[in-house]
Amino acid sequence: MTGQVSLVGAGCGPADWITVAGQKALQSCDVLLYDELIDPALLDQAPKNAQRIPVGKRAGGFSHKQEEINALLVDLARQGNQVVRLKGGDPYLFGRGGEEAQALAADGIGYQVIPGISSALAIPLEAGIPVTHRGVSRSVHIITAHTAADTLPENLAQLAKLDGTLVFLMGLGRLGELSQALIALGKDPTTPAAVLSGGNSPHPARVVGKLADIAARTEAAQVQPPAVIVVGPAAALDLRSTQGAEVGLTGTSEFQEKLADLVRSRGMIPRSLQRAVCTPVPEAIPWGDLDGAWVVFTSQRGIDFFFRRLVEEGVDLRRLACCRFAVIGQATKTALAGHGIQADLCPAEFTGQALAQVLAQAVSPEERVYVFDSVQGSNVIPETLIPRGISCRRISLYDTAYETLPHAPSPSCVLFGSAGAVRALARDGWKPGEGITGVCIGPVSAEAYEACFGCPPVVAKAISAEALAEAAQALILRR
Repeated sequence: MTGQVSLVGAGCGPADWITVAGQKALQSCDVLLYDELIDPALLDQAPKNAQRIPVGKRAGGFSHKQEEINALLVDLARQGNQVVRLKGGDPYLFGRGGEEAQALAADGIGYQVIPGISSALAIPLEAGIPVTHRGVSRSVHIITAHTAADTLPENLAQLAKLDGTLVFLMGLGRLGELSQALIALGKDPTTPAAVLSGGNSPHPARVVGKLADIAARTEAAQVQPPAVIVVGPAAALDLRSTQGAEVGLTGTSEFQEKLADLVRSRGMIPRSLQRAVCTPVPEAIPWGDLDGAWVVFTSQRGIDFFFRRLVEEGVDLRRLACCRFAVIGQATKTALAGHGIQADLCPAEFTGQALAQVLAQAVSPEERVYVFDSVQGSNVIPETLIPRGISCRRISLYDTAYETLPHAPSPSCVLFGSAGAVRALARDGWKPGEGITGVCIGPVSAEAYEACFGCPPVVAKAISAEALAEAAQALILRR
């Protein structure tokens, strides 16, 4: 049977700017063809066994020809696949989605088109510029500055006479020529103008000036493509607070997902700098020895792997009836309760050191303690308990490998929820450049940050994702 193709607009920013309909198509596809500058978190939305094919176009680099993409879509659908063509922005707004639709229709391939947020609207919004505003701009005109004939837009004379907002896409390389032509055709040289790079661009920028000097300002700022050019009175507006401020995220996908929601609720834009992949470790669990022992968890992920192993190995949950359970914090306590078990012990301060101290007070020498964590976990609990004559053993259930994502932006600050995330970024060569501040969840990650980068970070007031997001907002508002 012939498959179907979904032409999906991904938006041009964080993963959750995609529509619900687009996300549903993505989650059920067999093959995913995606553009450049797509948020990597969107690629993770596709099924694990889905084939992922990059087909993006980028000025100055290798680009797939549109005819090749059209033919690939047809061929994949004819093989019976559900295909998603994930496009930056909107498929039909300078996205060449119309050409792909024509090719599919000509070959009798069924398709649907799901709209997305265009960079012509979203990038100015990120920068605090509304493309229409009461009393300032009553219209917006979106124009491509990149034509097949490699000339300026044919109707530039008419555009120069308009009072609304002009938004030019794909025009950074000829900004000087474009601005001079608009002035020559009657546009006031003092008209506000802005050049903006955002979304998932590897080099975010916001340059504001007048039509007469915007090219020189942009060159001095060394703005790199892709960029959006805004011309008109609205370009002088700045409606930012924390709106548009970029915040780098690190750690596991679950942690970043929670943190991203908190960051967005405060008007900031989350950018994932890191991807964490957790894999199980085949270390034997002595189920028979757990009877009557303390079972300790230092992460939600450890709980997930523990109970997954329990099911896989056919262990009756009732074998844990005589165990006592300790957790490192409230989130881990909630995760344990999700398996029907209430924690017997949780420290007031959510750190490994605090957990070790309360265990030392609660556990008697004749009792046994088993700590279930990751390969990268701390030895602070056994190092605290064993000298007191308490039997304590760490069992690693999973290993965490961190990957620093390509095209990582330069955010205002980077949030760290673990020392492992800090060390992984440092190992991959990342350094906090000028104007970038690290924000750490607690003293352990803060100590790792200072050791790796030689400067102190901001430390959240509490060990929680909420406190991290709050610290980021406070930091940005102080600047």
